[in-house]
Amino acid sequence: MFRLGFSSFLILSRQHIKIMKQGLTTTALQGPFNYINGERVTSVDSTHDIKVSKPATGEVLCTIPNSGQQDVDKAVQAARAAFAQWSALGGLERGRFLISAAQKVRERLEELAKLEVLDTGKPVWEARVDLSGCADYLEYYGGVASTVGGLHYQLPGGNFAVVRREPLGVVGGIGAWNYPFQTISWKAAPALACGNTFVYKPSQFTPVTSVVFGEILTEVGVPPGVVNVIQGAGSTGEALCQHPGVAKISFTGSVPTGQKIMKACADGMKRVTLELGGKSPMLVFADTDLTEAVKATMLGNFLTQGQVCSNCTRVFVERPILKDFQEKLVTACEKMVIGDPFDNETTVGATITLEHAEKVLHYIDEAKKQGARLLCGGKRINPSDTKLAGGYYLSPCVLTDCHDDMTCVKEEIFGSVVTILAFDTEEEAIARANSTPFGLAAGVMTKDLQRAHRVSAQLQAGIVWINNCNVFPPEVPFGGYKMSGFGRENGLAALNDYTQLKTVYTEMSSKIDCPIYKE
Repeated sequence: MFRLGFSSFLILSRQHIKIMKQGLTTTALQGPFNYINGERVTSVDSTHDIKVSKPATGEVLCTIPNSGQQDVDKAVQAARAAFAQWSALGGLERGRFLISAAQKVRERLEELAKLEVLDTGKPVWEARVDLSGCADYLEYYGGVASTVGGLHYQLPGGNFAVVRREPLGVVGGIGAWNYPFQTISWKAAPALACGNTFVYKPSQFTPVTSVVFGEILTEVGVPPGVVNVIQGAGSTGEALCQHPGVAKISFTGSVPTGQKIMKACADGMKRVTLELGGKSPMLVFADTDLTEAVKATMLGNFLTQGQVCSNCTRVFVERPILKDFQEKLVTACEKMVIGDPFDNETTVGATITLEHAEKVLHYIDEAKKQGARLLCGGKRINPSDTKLAGGYYLSPCVLTDCHDDMTCVKEEIFGSVVTILAFDTEEEAIARANSTPFGLAAGVMTKDLQRAHRVSAQLQAGIVWINNCNVFPPEVPFGGYKMSGFGRENGLAALNDYTQLKTVYTEMSSKIDCPIYKE
């Protein structure tokens, strides 16, 4: 997601975009799409083929296997074989590989952005920002790798203990379709920095760039088997979770799937990191700058066609500014450009699949039946370009007159739908914001610094933005409260989830004090 400003990514020439549309590579789309032991390999036991569609056009992008148990085992065995060599390297050496990979991502930014757009349907400028951020994450953990260490404790009598921080072994990752390259970067970078090896299953809807990630790591010299990618649907992920050679699973996705993964990992006592869904609040106080509040609301609802787990989709607005805020937000939404994701002027791309688009539209219809008022959007749009006729384009939707018990307010829609709720007091806003089983993120818009910190301290969320939204520097941890999951990605906190501690006690006396021993 976003760390840097957007302006530098938007100033691109028409010729540059034209070159990018022509395509810089086709090999990434030719398959095979499993990547094991440093090379693309054909599935040995796929149960069936999965046709992957381009969200922008509805056309078939590629065909991937639904990898079976043998494929999973092959990937895990490759990772286990590579573990001894990779974990034996010093942190500085592992870090150099990650830094080199970061540079390679920057060098191939346009090619990767094109593939990401084909996979996800998001606007190309947004894909560039995402991928630049991925390079930052790789570079960050490349620098952190050499600092991963333990502790030394001096004990009475000259005795001492060393607490070692050791890798877990083979880490399995299962990713989401909204940020495919970012999800594998967020999981693989800390896992590899700590000395683990990695097997990743991307979403069956966005399979392409994860394989290229593996190829980039191999290209910069990471030994074969350290990073592996297996394709497939839920059954493939289940096989990965249940494999006895996997020490940990890191999952990003929905709450129901996260619950299944946690149950699947229970028998094997596998560690689990779950970054799940949310229904995050944004509290807009009357003293805020309205323009900035609207900008934060748009960042918190309409990037990647609203398909972002951390989106602040419940926007609580203090009543005195409600009317002005809504008018300004609607005006801004109506200026958004819906269309070809490869057009640099586009700000709304395509929803991931037809089925998901219909699900989002159903939520909007249900909201209107329950009394919500539609201020703008909420319709499927047919772009003027006939090549895009099969794509799944929805206009950004603003719903008002919403109440806390409405379905659209309680459930994660995962689309470009923002719900507006009025409030009168700070205490009321906090109580209502926390009245949800989720706790992933939250936002506070105010010019009052004391209020900002007072409110953020009381919000039940893993990350709180003050006067911004959806900003994720690699240095700070990200993860949820409550049903939004547990464990943390990013920052130094992630090291705790990719390592285990071993205490080594050393007795310095030549004679052990043992009261129960008699000569």
